Amino acid sequence: MKPLSRIDDGSTLQELGKASIQIVHDLKNQLNGLKLYATFLKRRIEKSERPEDEQQTINKLITGLDRAASDLSLIVQYGRPIELKKQAGFDIQKTLRSICSRLNEKALLIVCDSDVESLLGNLDPTKLTDALSWISTGAVTFRHGEPDRPVKVSVTRDVNEQARIEWSGFATIDHDPFKSFAGSDEIRMSLAAKIIEAHGGSVKHDQNRFFATLPLSE
Repeated sequence: MKPLSRIDDGSTLQELGKASIQIVHDLKNQLNGLKLYATFLKRRIEKSERPEDEQQTINKLITGLDRAASDLSLIVQYGRPIELKKQAGFDIQKTLRSICSRLNEKALLIVCDSDVESLLGNLDPTKLTDALSWISTGAVTFRHGEPDRPVKVSVTRDVNEQARIEWSGFATIDHDPFKSFAGSDEIRMSLAAKIIEAHGGSVKHDQNRFFATLPLSE
């Protein structure tokens, strides 16, 4: 078999990508089957009044299977083309404030700062809200060693008349979380980057800051 590092045939890479998506999809189905059996076992344990630690173990197993299935679903989404359903008048600033409010309700410290009243674009509200939420959540998880220090999200209009979003206030990162699959948060951040780029925007990270740009309505 030809090493992956030496594959230069575009059609071969495309077929490999399709096969990978199908494999991941099949793995997700297998995990859902395992969850079904685990849920059945949980009910048996509850009815037989087994020790509490056994119930906690099965609950942790089900939670882990759910998380793994969710991560595989995101990987499948990442491997497929992003199809946008744009709507005019999507307010980026208002959406970020709403995201910060929801995260604070979950005790995830993050503050939103903006020097403009609104930033409107012709954008996909569902996918973009998910993307901005995933990046914000990821930023909070990188507050290693400083749990009481909030992440700051700044929203401005740059010189190119684009929305510019900056997340800051977390620990230095020695890799690019927008090109990583090392855990649930970074899988979501990688998919978020793909969604933003599909809108004609961009994302990048600079040690302890994240940046994103998005086009605005003329």
